[in-house]
Amino acid sequence: MWLPVLGLVFGIVIGFLLDWRVPQEYSSYLSIALLAGLDTIFGGIRSYLERTFNVRIFMSGFFFNTLFAAGLAFIGAFLGIDLYLAAIVAFGVRLFNNLAVIRRIILYKWISQKE
Repeated sequence: MWLPVLGLVFGIVIGFLLDWRVPQEYSSYLSIALLAGLDTIFGGIRSYLERTFNVRIFMSGFFFNTLFAAGLAFIGAFLGIDLYLAAIVAFGVRLFNNLAVIRRIILYKWISQKE
């Protein structure tokens, strides 16, 4: 439990200390890859709470979704079409769906503990 928290704190500290900027031409690729990664992370939290978590599925989904979303944005930019918008909508809907399920699971556990 403490290792992910330590990694998060370490990453935030390094992010604030380094003055690193993403070039403007790569910002759409990075944003869609970040959204895909967040979707996978919240999906992993959801599956953990539902007791169906599998680390192989999580890792393969994380890398596949992130690379696929960035590749979709690249192909769209190559063709002159904003394909990254489709990925933003798809991953955004999944992200909010996972957050809603996580909220329901936590509230159910909290309410059942009080009774």
